[in-house]
Amino acid sequence: MRVSTYPQITDMSVADSAIEGLCVITLKQVTDERGTVREYYRQSSWLAAGLPDLGPFLQLNLTETRRGGVRGMHAEDMVKVVTIAAGSAFGAYVDLRPTSPTAGKVVTVDLRPGVQVLVPRGVGNGFQALEEGTQYLYGFESEWVPGMAGQAVTPLDPALGLDWPLPIDTEDRAMLSVKDRDAPLLAAVLT
Repeated sequence: MRVSTYPQITDMSVADSAIEGLCVITLKQVTDERGTVREYYRQSSWLAAGLPDLGPFLQLNLTETRRGGVRGMHAEDMVKVVTIAAGSAFGAYVDLRPTSPTAGKVVTVDLRPGVQVLVPRGVGNGFQALEEGTQYLYGFESEWVPGMAGQAVTPLDPALGLDWPLPIDTEDRAMLSVKDRDAPLLAAVLT
């Protein structure tokens, strides 16, 4: 007779970061012989953990990115919750709020299924896909609209101090968009 070690339960946990308001969250996860269920968002758990109420989300996006591809660093005027649905990524965040006590601070997070990041308004969000077909899920508290308030910086700015895990060919559109490559430098955004 085979003895089951299932279900395995991982409780939700929240860790603050060096950027004011940016939190790294381990999702509640229940794993059994069939696989894993992860709670992307449960209002009561978030409120009990002292996190903001984000419900209902007004927009959800799922990007699929090629290995080595970089997206970001974008800081729209909205709160985001980001996570990996499949694959893995190197997540990078920079505080682009000029009046924030952590303005200019950079935080990186190893992203995999079960880890999510709460990104406050005005904090730049970017990532590099570490596996082919990495799926990055964004939940927004408001809808994205063309021309909405926000900032962006180039993910290649040396002032960010980012050590991207995979080499980036700045001329390869599969790795980096022209818009992201040509975005302003951090110093220009924070002045």
